[in-house]
Amino acid sequence: MIPPRQWVSSELKRKPHFIVGSYWLLFAYCISASLIVRLVAPPLPAVVWLSFSGVILAAILISWGAEAAQFVVSQGLAIAIIALLQVVPEFMVEATVAWRGENDLMLANVTGSNRLLMGVGWALVFVTADVASRVKHGHGIARIELRRETFIQVLMLMASSGYFAFVLMHGILDIVDGIFLLAFFAAYMILLKKMPEEDAEKKEDLLAMPRYLATLARPREQFLKLVGLFAIGGLTMWAMAEPFLDSMKTIAAGVGVTAFLFVQWIAPFLSEFPETVTAFYWARSIHLAPMALMNLISSKVSQWTLLVAMIPLVYLVAHGRWEIALNATQREEVLLSLMMLLYGSITLLKLYFTRLNALSLFVLWLVQFVFPHQLPLLGAADWNNTRMLTAAAFGALIVVELVKHRNDIHLFETLRVVHATMK
Repeated sequence: MIPPRQWVSSELKRKPHFIVGSYWLLFAYCISASLIVRLVAPPLPAVVWLSFSGVILAAILISWGAEAAQFVVSQGLAIAIIALLQVVPEFMVEATVAWRGENDLMLANVTGSNRLLMGVGWALVFVTADVASRVKHGHGIARIELRRETFIQVLMLMASSGYFAFVLMHGILDIVDGIFLLAFFAAYMILLKKMPEEDAEKKEDLLAMPRYLATLARPREQFLKLVGLFAIGGLTMWAMAEPFLDSMKTIAAGVGVTAFLFVQWIAPFLSEFPETVTAFYWARSIHLAPMALMNLISSKVSQWTLLVAMIPLVYLVAHGRWEIALNATQREEVLLSLMMLLYGSITLLKLYFTRLNALSLFVLWLVQFVFPHQLPLLGAADWNNTRMLTAAAFGALIVVELVKHRNDIHLFETLRVVHATMK
């Protein structure tokens, strides 16, 4: 049997031209698509195709660069870089909305991205690991066990999401909220840097392209190719942000749905695609399933702090206003996202994630996705509001989770153990 590191090298040696060719082909496509959309103004179908494909490929480039960078720079710097890069695709959409002052679309991408990552992402990580276990060992898994050190990420997710209860109370998102959320993100970075290094992920666990970049022998070539990924990915995101947003609004009008709902689900689905694929790739290897889940959790912390914090900052620069008033729909969306986040966080306080947890998240996500306004079985009653009913369901699940697993949650003991492992 070939040792893993030798297998990585031999695999890359067998396909060097394909991997290098793919690298430059993606560069060429992103640059060409950006120039065509920005300078040529092609017909609408071409704009839709180029902007959608450009966003996906740019997200892929940034994701590959982030995965490879953690093996090139120091651990603490890698954490900061990856956390920042994770929100680039979503930020470009939200920044465009804020810059153009389209308040009705504000937070659509944020709430959709968070609920998609949790309702679909967390659930499918469990399903992927469960199926992999059945194929390899003939039986499924009852739960995904998490490392004690991940308790910090869970608590930060709870704290940052809990802050939005205050945002809901005063009904606005302002520059002060942005500063507080940036402080949450900074604290998160500091705590992560103090955590012991994660030894589960190795270069052979990466997808082919980031593995190739992480194993380049010449530092100068490696540095330039990584910078190229970030530069082309970032510039493509910038070039495609407005055409991408306009394309979604046009399609939404054509199919008869609100622009808010279309942006809420289509934008994060495309921009989160590479990160989700990586998580599922890791989850196929059962011992990496906890890392796949925590990667998605880390993304949620970054989105719920850094991404939202940037919205009032952009709004201030573009319009000179310090605050953004949330309408009724946005308040309901934030409340539902908040309750889902709190339920998801509480399921992880026991340091394992069960099949029932995954099923609960997915079913309630599916309900509010298929019926975004009202549940058909309940008729036209005034209280038949899917967002509020789903939020209430998550509230009930929080109580059930705390009661059912009260003996498995050891808050202070786990914190003492985690504190003892900090550098």
